[in-house]
Amino acid sequence: MRAVYCDTLIELAQKDSRIMVVEADLMKASGTVPFKQKFPDRALDVGVAEANLVGVSAGLSNTGKIPFAATFGCFASRRVFDQFFISANYADLNVKLTGTDPGITAGFNGGTHMPFEDIGLMRMIPKLTIFEPCDPVELKALLVQAAELYGCTYMRLHRKPVEPVYGETETFQLGKGKILEDGSDVAIFALGAILVPEALKAHKMLKKEGIKAAVIDMHTVKPLDETLVLEYARKTGHIVTAENHQVAGGLGAAIANFLSCTCPTLLYMVGVHDEFGQVATQEYLQNYYRMTAEEITMQAKKLLKK
Repeated sequence: MRAVYCDTLIELAQKDSRIMVVEADLMKASGTVPFKQKFPDRALDVGVAEANLVGVSAGLSNTGKIPFAATFGCFASRRVFDQFFISANYADLNVKLTGTDPGITAGFNGGTHMPFEDIGLMRMIPKLTIFEPCDPVELKALLVQAAELYGCTYMRLHRKPVEPVYGETETFQLGKGKILEDGSDVAIFALGAILVPEALKAHKMLKKEGIKAAVIDMHTVKPLDETLVLEYARKTGHIVTAENHQVAGGLGAAIANFLSCTCPTLLYMVGVHDEFGQVATQEYLQNYYRMTAEEITMQAKKLLKK
């Protein structure tokens, strides 16, 4: 994923001299070393100073540049929230902030580096676009759209290899969910490289039991595709959300908040339930926090019994 992130930025930079990369001593981790080699004057390393990362990016944006700033998700959200809120968003600038290693993908970096709350924080910033691609094809497409969109964005980026979901010719649109499987009994709204594949597995498991489950890749959390959410709430009457994040404040909370005001619907949120992160393998963490197809399947069946 980080290779696609860098390659896409290089492609964009070849066409647009405004594209820049800003890093906080994590160029190797973010995978942007090739960008610096290609455009040495358009890649800045501000050192281990994440607030400065955002401040410098805001300054660059104010001069007409399009800065793509990246650091670990825990730093890109918790540590620099005020700077990103005031210097970039409140100032109506054009900073593209990327938080890498979201949720359990932080793995052995442990609870201090495991952002389960970054989406919740970012959702409170007015007009900010928040998205999380689930595979390399989607990442490239949405990254290009983010570059073309004026305004601040926050992207959660998985750095490591992920399970492919889409073919090379697939198309996407920021702010519009992607229907992967249709269904009339329950709708599964999933986010990211861990839960979208798990949702597809759950679809197969439910199908074996005669349950028709829709699967929607809700890659953009804000602005939420309210039209699609409302369509499947009315169509199925049962919704399961699945995310690598605290259910309080994340995709599930966004959907529940919208539906409570428009179309109250039976809903369960698969994700982290009021817990901190910890040191472990990603496989262990995925099972510990129940971010699995089995959990999605079980919760869908429970909803259908109500």
